[in-house]
Amino acid sequence: MTGISNEHRFSETIAGIRGAQDGLHVFADGCHEPGSGQGGWAFIAYRDSAEIASGFGGAEDSANNSMEVMAVLKAVVWINSEASGEPATIWSDSIYAIKGCNNWRHIWKNNGWKKSSPNGNARRRTIANAELWKAVDLELCQNGLVTIAWCKGHSGIAGNERADALADKGRLSIPSA
Repeated sequence: MTGISNEHRFSETIAGIRGAQDGLHVFADGCHEPGSGQGGWAFIAYRDSAEIASGFGGAEDSANNSMEVMAVLKAVVWINSEASGEPATIWSDSIYAIKGCNNWRHIWKNNGWKKSSPNGNARRRTIANAELWKAVDLELCQNGLVTIAWCKGHSGIAGNERADALADKGRLSIPSA
């Protein structure tokens, strides 16, 4: 993870997100290149519209959804270590990550980190990215002040666009075989 020593103020940073100019807002994004199997994740943290921190990385043999969840995980870890006790919103353009954080993880946790069929008679199925979801749950349970929210991707929201570009940088940081 890298910190930004000189705070940069961007008036358009969270453009398109009503009421998001004040407070702590973190944009998280993941990416994946199907041909290579390599993926990247990133987060960008803003306090009162000033960029204060960022982090990114890559992984081999990944998938897009796992990188989206990894980005949220890294964002929550950063918040818990650097801004604990401060209300924060993590913005993601991944419906999978948002629903997973806000709805599904509670169900999966109660089911022993398994999916179960609606009728309850079928066998339980393993959830994708179970270890990542367990880590996300652990971090989110430590901080009730974190909100996970959706933002439209590739729509000119500068925080999301910057996180997208850094996730790609993370993917490209993996040495080619």
